[in-house]
Amino acid sequence: MRRPNAGRRGRIAAAAALAAALLLVVVVAVPPARDGLTGAWCALTGCPPGDGGPGRDSGEEDWRVRLDPVEAATWGHYVAIGDSYSSGDGAGDYLTGTTGDDGCWRSANSYPSRTAEAFDFAGGFGFEACSKERADRMLEEAGDGSQLDRITEFTSLVSVGIGGNDLGFTPVLRTCMVRMPLLSSGVCTGQEESIDRRMGAVGSSVEEIIAEVRDRAPDARVLLLGYPRLFPDEPPGMYYTLTVEDQVWLNGTVERFNDRLRRAAEEADEAIAEDGETGSVEFVDVYDTLDGHEVSVEESWLNGVVLRSLTEGISVDRSSFHPTSAGQAAFGDRVEETVSEGPGRDLYAARERVDGAEPEVLARDLAD
Repeated sequence: MRRPNAGRRGRIAAAAALAAALLLVVVVAVPPARDGLTGAWCALTGCPPGDGGPGRDSGEEDWRVRLDPVEAATWGHYVAIGDSYSSGDGAGDYLTGTTGDDGCWRSANSYPSRTAEAFDFAGGFGFEACSKERADRMLEEAGDGSQLDRITEFTSLVSVGIGGNDLGFTPVLRTCMVRMPLLSSGVCTGQEESIDRRMGAVGSSVEEIIAEVRDRAPDARVLLLGYPRLFPDEPPGMYYTLTVEDQVWLNGTVERFNDRLRRAAEEADEAIAEDGETGSVEFVDVYDTLDGHEVSVEESWLNGVVLRSLTEGISVDRSSFHPTSAGQAAFGDRVEETVSEGPGRDLYAARERVDGAEPEVLARDLAD
């Protein structure tokens, strides 16, 4: 004898089986990333736009707010951290109190200063980049006056330019140049093995810095800058004691380091997108920014060997091989372009944080 609810239960079972089959088809068709599975879930359940799918209450208002690239960068503070390439050492017009043997050499011509002027940041600008800064030291000093300490939950943009001092750009160049070029032709390129070892360590430090910045400012757009090519792509001849081979090798070393930085940024940003989190990590490629204006060309945007006279003799100045004001302007153009265009995906910030970024809150936060 047929039970009264058997037909109804059969129809429910059939519908459930059909839904499961549809979900299986979608999962097979969509890459097995979180975004793909979330899309599959939402296609069947009708979760609202921006909802995290399973694990989020689909009845709640989205905890995130989607912002256009400029809004996502400017709703709070802009903080610039990094080394001499980010402080503007070599670009002149140094800010009061930042010069001297132990100074940070922060320049009004630096790309952070130009970026701060190019956009209307609701919370103002914190210029922390400092000449001679190292990635490992930045991490060691975190919580004790480190550049990282200026970054807060109300920071909406962070530019990071770090790693060159850890890698040893200056000692590497010194080793390349202070020798007899005809008798020691392998001295420069012979440093590759030790540089490769340092590059791995620096890469790990940069990844930790990205994570530290993200912990302090989870809604911020984090822009990780690379380093520029120092010499022409096809050097026309020797530069001081540097052979053409040396110059090509040094360019390639910078490019390999940039690739390491790019991977760190891309992996961090992919994780953000897949987990439906806020903020971003974006690599700013400045490798060819000085194209046609490298060291040794007539109109160079990069300081070459800068000598200074001391009581005990002549020494190479710390601003050697650093961008001039024109070079920093070229960096600034690249950063402004990145801020305006965004990472090529939707950008989100926590709704509660953005709503709470009132002028008085931002003013107090940056001053602390």
